[in-house]
Amino acid sequence: MGKLVVIDGLDGSGKTTQFEILREKLDADTAVKAISFPDYDQPSSALVKMYLNGEISANAADVNAYAASSFYAADRYASYKMFWEKNYLSGELILASRYVTSNAIHQMGKLPESEWDSYLEWLADYEYIKLALPEPNLVIFLDMPVEISQRLMTGRYNGDEKRKDIHEANIEYLKLCRRSALYAAERLGWKAVPCSVGDKVLPIEDISVRLMQLIKEVL
Repeated sequence: MGKLVVIDGLDGSGKTTQFEILREKLDADTAVKAISFPDYDQPSSALVKMYLNGEISANAADVNAYAASSFYAADRYASYKMFWEKNYLSGELILASRYVTSNAIHQMGKLPESEWDSYLEWLADYEYIKLALPEPNLVIFLDMPVEISQRLMTGRYNGDEKRKDIHEANIEYLKLCRRSALYAAERLGWKAVPCSVGDKVLPIEDISVRLMQLIKEVL
C-alpha cells in the first residue's frame, strides 16, 4: 500500500498554493500522484457543481448534510477507481488537495453540535468502510481565519463578489466550517497548521517548510 497525505482548508486558506509547492518538492524525492477534489473535469462532479452553483438551493445550509456529503463521496469514489487506485496499491505516495475531510469541514456544521460525533462516525463508515476509500496517513488543515481568507478571495476575484460560490460567499457559514474543522481536527488527530498571526498572513515558504516537516514524519 502507498501513503495518503491530505491538505485541506477553507476557501482562501492558500491550499492550492501549498499543494503545488508540496507536489514539486515531494516529486523531487519520490513518486507522487497528485489528486484534487472535487474533480471538476469529470462527469462524477455534476451534482457537486449543481450544489455549489446554487441550483439545488441558493443557501448551502438548506441542503441536507448527508445528501451533500454523498455528492462529494461519489466524485471521490469515481476518481479513486478510475485514476489512482493502482498508484496507491503499488505503493506510491498520494498527495490530495481535499478529501473525505472536506465533508467534515463543510457539511458537519449543518447539524446540531450534539450530532457531530455521530456524523463523523457515519462519514468514516460510509467512505472508508462501505466505499472502501483509503484512509489518510496524515491530514493537514490549513487554519486561516475567515476574515483574512475573505480578503484574499476578494483579491483573487478582482473584487467581483458575484464570482464566489455559495460556500465562499457565506461568511457565517464559513465561520461555522472553521469551527467544525477544528473540532474534527481535535477528534480525529489532524494537524492544524496556523497560516496567520493576528491579521497578517504568514509567509508562504514558512508554511510550506512546516508542512514538509509533518509529511516527512509519515514517509
